[in-house]
Amino acid sequence: MQKPTIPKGTRDFSPEEVAKRNYIFDTIRNVFHLYGFKQIETPAMENLSTLMGKYGEEGDKLLFKILNSGDFLKDVNKEDIENKNLNRLTNQMCEKGLRYDLTVPFARFVVMHRNEITFPFRRFQIQPVWRADRPQKGRYREFFQCDADIVGSDSLLNEVELIRMMDEVHKRLGIRVCIKMNNRKILTGIAEIIGESDKITDITVAIDKLDKIGLENVNIELAAKGISQKAITQLQPIILLAGSNREKITILKKLLSQSEIGMKGIEEVETILNKTDMVGLNSSLELDLTLARGLNYYTGAIFEVKALDVEIGSITGGGRYDNLTGVFGMPDVSGVGISFGADRIFDVLNQLDLYPKSSSQRTKVLFVNFGEKEVDFILPLLSQLRDAGVNTEIFPEAVKVKKQMSYADSNKIPYVAIVGENEMRDNSIQLKNMETGEQKNMSKDELIQYFNLE
Repeated sequence: MQKPTIPKGTRDFSPEEVAKRNYIFDTIRNVFHLYGFKQIETPAMENLSTLMGKYGEEGDKLLFKILNSGDFLKDVNKEDIENKNLNRLTNQMCEKGLRYDLTVPFARFVVMHRNEITFPFRRFQIQPVWRADRPQKGRYREFFQCDADIVGSDSLLNEVELIRMMDEVHKRLGIRVCIKMNNRKILTGIAEIIGESDKITDITVAIDKLDKIGLENVNIELAAKGISQKAITQLQPIILLAGSNREKITILKKLLSQSEIGMKGIEEVETILNKTDMVGLNSSLELDLTLARGLNYYTGAIFEVKALDVEIGSITGGGRYDNLTGVFGMPDVSGVGISFGADRIFDVLNQLDLYPKSSSQRTKVLFVNFGEKEVDFILPLLSQLRDAGVNTEIFPEAVKVKKQMSYADSNKIPYVAIVGENEMRDNSIQLKNMETGEQKNMSKDELIQYFNLE
């Protein structure tokens, strides 16, 4: 008999793991609500016409495509089968695909519902996405994204709000982080000043690797991309820019004084820093010129959050984009958004053991089952406890008490309630604390009050 398996790059989650993940999702969701964001959901599958061509050639290859229902070969060109023309075959056999991210479906949502939406629109989404990627450590084919975006507003106040949200979420989760910030306009200005405007992507991809490969290798990569030695020399003080955010800005103003777009980027960064200074942050906010993040996509501020106590990639990121909905025929809708990497946050919290010790989702008290009469005495009490918001269960069979206690232990149930003949006669309950072993005799009302006070 074949052993059951799951697809590579996917995972099962035990009840304990789901409780931990719900703690992350609930923390993020509560902060989103706190800042006035409204939740939407979009289908797991979208029309391929919506998804294709939005993520570049590599992204298109990573889309999971869904075969048409019924006879999916009926409209297929026989020659394409004989010639193994995979792209054409896929287009003929598949009309739908699993969503690759939450951003493109959100853009489609905004265009389809533009007459019902009030702009600026503050939306958040917590849903799974799928990528036909090669599975490896920390990279999955199915994973959750937690996105928040504000669309239909150019105000930099939105960037300030998102920085505060990133700060608040990580503070509540107990993760020490550094929020890194850059601006696409500054990077464009740098490329302009050194005379390599057309090589901006090559420049930023190279300097983005500074932490991993070091300055010497960055310079080798820049030269390999055809960037002149003069331009590489001019780049050095920018790549190695150090000091406080204000000191960096003072130097940048001198370096980029001849670039209009570069100066605009510096002005935006200054505004964001001034506003965040007024409200204060728990985390450090650092201007980092080596931060690039999907450069073709962003047009203004760029953000990335690094955990300080764990070696892992960024756990949150985002930025400003100017034409989210243009691909669907609705141009000039500016937006800014962030995405929390729930799966990486899950790994960080596990490594640092930062989960709360007691879970609100766990059973609080288990009633021991001695038999039919005792069950009839307990059932109304179960309802009373649940009405009072206490997570309660009763063991379904009247088996040995040792087995029932072992069940409570295995499921980390902190209290066991014992009702036998004596307790029924006295209209009372014996409550055992499973951690300390202490037992207390109490009335029904005292039992409910005990859990309400805990």
